Amino acid sequence: MDYKDYYKILGVERKSSADEIRTAYRKLAMQFHPDKNPGDKKAEDKFKEINEAYQVLSDDKKRARYDQLGSAYSDFRTKGGRPGDFQWDDWFQQQQGSQRGYGNAGDPFAGAGGNFSDFFRSIFGEAVRSSARNQAMQQQQGYQQEVDISFQEAYEGTMRQLQTNGRKLQVRIPAGVKTGSKVRVAGAGPEGLDLYLIVNITDESLFERDGQDLYTTSTLSVFTIILGGDTEVETPTGKVKLSIPPGTQVDQVFRLAGRGMPHLKNANTKGDLFVKLKVQIPKYLSSKQIELIEEASRIKF
Repeated sequence: MDYKDYYKILGVERKSSADEIRTAYRKLAMQFHPDKNPGDKKAEDKFKEINEAYQVLSDDKKRARYDQLGSAYSDFRTKGGRPGDFQWDDWFQQQQGSQRGYGNAGDPFAGAGGNFSDFFRSIFGEAVRSSARNQAMQQQQGYQQEVDISFQEAYEGTMRQLQTNGRKLQVRIPAGVKTGSKVRVAGAGPEGLDLYLIVNITDESLFERDGQDLYTTSTLSVFTIILGGDTEVETPTGKVKLSIPPGTQVDQVFRLAGRGMPHLKNANTKGDLFVKLKVQIPKYLSSKQIELIEEASRIKF
C-alpha cells in the first residue's frame, strides 16, 4: 500500500493555514466535480481523492494524527526503507498503545470507512471498532461542498439551486445558521451519498455574534450622551430608534430584546441585540460652544 500525501494532493505546504487549505480544496473541488466532468472516471477519482485529503487536513485532530504518520514515514524513507516495506499496522498499534483511554468521544477518526481509500481505512479506520459505530459512520459518510451566503440570508433563511447528478435541486438553508453550519442534502452526492453544504457567511463583520445574541456599537455625539436624545441603531431588520437618557455613561450597553438571530429549530424565537455606546468628540467648536463648555466645567458636581 502506498503512502498518500494529502498536502501534495491539495497542492499546499505542510505549514499551510486552515484558510489556505480550504481555498485550495474549493478550487480543486470545483475543477474536478463530477457534475462538471460527466462520464470522466479520472475526474471522479480525483474528486474523491481531493475530498479525502480535505476530510483529514480540515480537522485539527485528524491533521495532527496524520502529521505523526507523515513524520514516521519520512524517517523510515530517510533511513533507506522502501515504500512497500513500511509497517502500517505496527505504526497504528504503537499509536493506540501510547494513547490508551483516548475514548470514543475524542476519537479523531470517527467517520472513517465508507467511500475512503484503502490507505485511509487501513491507517485511520481501525480506530473505530464496534459494528454500531461502523453503521453510524456509514450513515454520516458524505461529500462536503461550501456555500457562501450573506448575513441577511443567514438571518432570514435562503434557497440555493444545486446541479448534482444530472438534476437540479432547490435546497433550503434555514434561518439562524452560522459559518461552519452543515446543511444535509440526502442522496445528492456522487454515488448516492449525502451532500453536506458547509455554510460560510461572507459579511459577518456587520454584527458580532455569540450564539443567537448579536452585538453592535452606536457612535453618539458627546452632547447626546450628556443631554439625552434619540439615535438610530442598525439591526438585522433595518434601523430602529433608540432613546438615550440624559447622563448616559460611555460604553453603556443597551439590550434590544428579540432583535438577535433566529434559533435554528424555531425561527420565531430570536436572541437579543446588545448595543454598546461610543462617544464622538467634536474636533472643532465655535467660540460660543467653548465658552459654554468652560462655564459648565467650573460647576462642581
